[in-house]
Amino acid sequence: MKLEYHFRDSGLAELALTHRSVGRPNNERMEFLGDALVNMLVAELLYEAHPHASEGELSRLRAQLVNGHALAAVARELDLGSRLHLGPGELKSGGFRRDSILADAFEAMLAAVYLDGGFDACRDTVRALFSERVAAIPRSRKDAKTRLQEWLQARSLALPEYDLIGSHGEDHAKTFDAVCHVSEPREIRIEGHGGSRRAAEQAAAEGMLVALQGETPA
Repeated sequence: MKLEYHFRDSGLAELALTHRSVGRPNNERMEFLGDALVNMLVAELLYEAHPHASEGELSRLRAQLVNGHALAAVARELDLGSRLHLGPGELKSGGFRRDSILADAFEAMLAAVYLDGGFDACRDTVRALFSERVAAIPRSRKDAKTRLQEWLQARSLALPEYDLIGSHGEDHAKTFDAVCHVSEPREIRIEGHGGSRRAAEQAAAEGMLVALQGETPA
């Protein structure tokens, strides 16, 4: 999949893919703007798709589509990782594979589309990327932590543990890093990232479900 937008100012796209480890200028300010844009535009899609859903239901659905793990998946589909500009340390540690860096780059890229082509161009881009995701998400789906707990309980396995392992970024756009750990059916640790501790834990739980269901019949 490719981003279906052609930049008039290619420098905006390059800046969106420049991580702070490179120095300044970087994509942090654009990530702040892109975060607001993707939240609003996905909210609009959900509002249209579920005319009878409550505010709480819509918020839960958006949280499943707009979190570090989910946005990183979109970034991978767009192959943003191979185009990232990273400092030597991040290159060495494989930063181009890290969910938090990929999700931030995706949000920054949306901001670049907005700055280059305006709101309608950004809206069209989000709709192209998220319309099928919105249509596929079950309205009554429980949050990831609840689903993970129920999956483990149904198999008489030990419940997961969550730890906050760090946070970074400016106060207005802080990203939290959390780990979900299970000891059964085998030892697994999955990181999650989000704009709050709760969002980071939910993203980690979502990743854990993917890991567990990929190796064990649901």
